[in-house]
Amino acid sequence: MSSVPAGAGRVERAPQRGPKRFEEFARVIGVNRRGRSVTSRGRDGTIVTAIGENRFTLLEMIGAEGATFETGERVCVDREQESKVTLVLGKVRYERLSDQARGQIPDTIEKIVDEHEDRFVNYYNKADHLTTRVHALDQFPGIGRAYTKTILEERGRRKFDSFEDITERTGLDDPRWCIVQRIVEEVTGKTRTCLFAKR
Repeated sequence: MSSVPAGAGRVERAPQRGPKRFEEFARVIGVNRRGRSVTSRGRDGTIVTAIGENRFTLLEMIGAEGATFETGERVCVDREQESKVTLVLGKVRYERLSDQARGQIPDTIEKIVDEHEDRFVNYYNKADHLTTRVHALDQFPGIGRAYTKTILEERGRRKFDSFEDITERTGLDDPRWCIVQRIVEEVTGKTRTCLFAKR
């Protein structure tokens, strides 16, 4: 990973409407070194697309002059910290991503889930009903009502402490895969309800 170039500084943000809830770190999924923004007219330069680690927001940014970026690289997008990202232009729709960026999304989400296992295991421990008849866990690929019932019973006895623990106690083959696939569906717009992503 390249160091922050001398000309880099704190991250600026283009004006945005609505509540200001920003990502702190994001993973690069696409770079166009002589690109033109698809979210902000008249902006060009090193256009970087990335996916946020916290809310899986798809972002478009401008890199600092002389900075290099690698696919999968973790970059800071917090305005209070030094970064080689000089400007966060805003959220970008999935449909406007390059084919390269779209292709990187599943693997990138998988890496984020792997590196933050505790966070996602905790979701299994705390997930609740979305409506009186629909539980959040029912919405995961590979989990139906039978598995949801078993998960709720087991976590009632003792909280889960890893994906492996979930598998051993519930018989769910790959709880990690269920999380990853659910987030991919949300980011790519294949589902209306978002449990993890902010579109």
